[in-house]
Amino acid sequence: MKHLLVLGVGNLLLTDEGVGVHAVQDLAQESWPTEAVDFLDGGTFTQDIFYLFQNYHHILVLDVVHGGKTPGTIYRLTEQELRHSESQRLSIHDIDLLDSLQMAELLGNRPQLTVLGIEPLCISEWSMELTPTLKAAYPAYLEAARREIRAILKRDPAKDTAV
Repeated sequence: MKHLLVLGVGNLLLTDEGVGVHAVQDLAQESWPTEAVDFLDGGTFTQDIFYLFQNYHHILVLDVVHGGKTPGTIYRLTEQELRHSESQRLSIHDIDLLDSLQMAELLGNRPQLTVLGIEPLCISEWSMELTPTLKAAYPAYLEAARREIRAILKRDPAKDTAV
C-alpha cells in the first residue's frame, strides 16, 4: 500500500474547472518518491475509481472549490469539513468523493482525505486555458500542493488512515 494518491479532478475543456487536472499533470513531472506517492488525472471523477482508494493511506484531491471568496483563493478542506457543507456543496465532485470513501471502507480501507481547492473565476466557457485570474494564482496553488504533499509524506502512514 502506498502512502499517498494525488488525484487531480476537473474538466480540462471548461476553463478553470480543469485546474486540478492541470496541477496533477504538472506535479507528476516533478521529482517525488515513487514508492510513496502516485499522481492520477481523475477527470470529472466518477465513483468508478473508488477501488483505487484501497491502495492508499491518504488521498489528496486537487479541484476547484466554490467557497464564495475571491477567485484564486486557495482552500484546504478535510473530509469532516466537506461533510459539514452538505447544504452547500463546495465542489460538484464532493458527493462522489464522500461516497467513494464509504465504498472503499466497505472493501476494507478508508484513506484519509484532504481537498486542496481553488476558487474559480469561470467554469462554463469552452477553453482548455485557465482564465488570467487563475493563471496568476496557479503558481501559489502548485506551491500549496507541494507543501501539502511533503507534509503528508512526512506523517506515519499508519496514523494517516481514517477508520
